[in-house]
Amino acid sequence: MRALLLLALPLLLSSQARALEVLTTIKPLQLIASAITDGVSEPDLLLAPGTSPHDYALRPSDVRRINQADLVVWVGPELEGFLTSLLGDKENSLALLALIEPAEHKHHDDHGQGGHHHQPHGNHDHHHHGEHGHRDEHHTGKISIGNQDDEHEHDHGDKDPHIWLDPHQGERIATLLAERMAQLDPANADLYQRNLAIFRTELAKTDSAVAKRLAPARGKGYFVFHDAYGYWEDHYQLPSRGHFTVNPERAPGAQTVSRIHQALRDEQAVCVFAEPQFRPAVVEAVVRNTPARIGTLDPLATDIVVGPQGYFAFMQQLAEAMAACLLNE
Repeated sequence: MRALLLLALPLLLSSQARALEVLTTIKPLQLIASAITDGVSEPDLLLAPGTSPHDYALRPSDVRRINQADLVVWVGPELEGFLTSLLGDKENSLALLALIEPAEHKHHDDHGQGGHHHQPHGNHDHHHHGEHGHRDEHHTGKISIGNQDDEHEHDHGDKDPHIWLDPHQGERIATLLAERMAQLDPANADLYQRNLAIFRTELAKTDSAVAKRLAPARGKGYFVFHDAYGYWEDHYQLPSRGHFTVNPERAPGAQTVSRIHQALRDEQAVCVFAEPQFRPAVVEAVVRNTPARIGTLDPLATDIVVGPQGYFAFMQQLAEAMAACLLNE
């Protein structure tokens, strides 16, 4: 009997296939992946929560994790440029932006979604905001202001890489993940499809709830510290007046502050949205002596618990943060 058990053991172990190692670069992608792989495996995260992917430097341990992963999920060179040479055309790479139809990832300035319009600015367009504070007439007419020394804009070309901030793109990401996981792990293909169906149902419910929550805030003027929310703004018809590019750790200079204050007054902005890495002194310098309130948005889902419901909690957190500031709740 013992001999039979020993003979059967290798067969039992071989039937329990090793769970695939899925590695995502940023936490929002990990949240979507965790919904698709639920019941099979738990996706891992390359960048610590809250770490910006724009200027990340790979460590040797990161390279090992990337090479060992069965699948590395990233947006693409437009966001995680540090991975371009390492992943390239490797089979374990899932670069999402390249797989989304061009019509879907046109820069958010095109405003193809939702049929909304910017609030009229009257005669504000004659204001000059300095060499590093200008109205971008070529794209949206939005204002961009920043210190020359603090510029950390990143040229993404015509593609906005912040695709996880659009629920439509979130669904597309989930679909691409389910398809690739089924190819890599055919034994669990049905489970991935069931998880995708659940994700779509929950996404529709959350999207509806978020739209209802944000509807009263439409038309309220605001600025952001990071030009990352175009997809979100288009989807929920909440266009910002523009963005400020300043160092999150150092208060901007007097000229920059003056241009920002002028823009806040001109645009009748009620809120300025920073992100968690900004020091309070920096944000306070920007809004001091203006009627604008301070809000915080976290596009990287730093504090969201990882799990099948994580992406929906992330959407709700963004909506609550925006509504609370814009509606002065």
